[in-house]
Amino acid sequence: MNTDITASAKPEYPVVDRNPPFTKTVANFNTLDYLRLVTIAGVSVTVGYLSGIKPNIRGPSMVTGGLIGVMGGFMYAYQNSAGRLMGFFPNDGEVARLRK
Repeated sequence: MNTDITASAKPEYPVVDRNPPFTKTVANFNTLDYLRLVTIAGVSVTVGYLSGIKPNIRGPSMVTGGLIGVMGGFMYAYQNSAGRLMGFFPNDGEVARLRK
């Protein structure tokens, strides 16, 4: 099974890097990516705290929710960053940096 997204879809925007490595993708995070990561983590911590019905499990429930939120937020930011580098999402900033 071919899982390469580039095999099934053509980029709509200029391609900066067809197959960006992890470090380049993380370095490409912008302010909105970090804002999304923090927002998702914050909401998850709150939901985790509120879902701990008994007061003695609110702490562990909050930590678990926070870990899930941080991982989910990071994956969402990573997906957006990689999509911009590969030309699947609007990438004016990345193209401008490339042309300097």
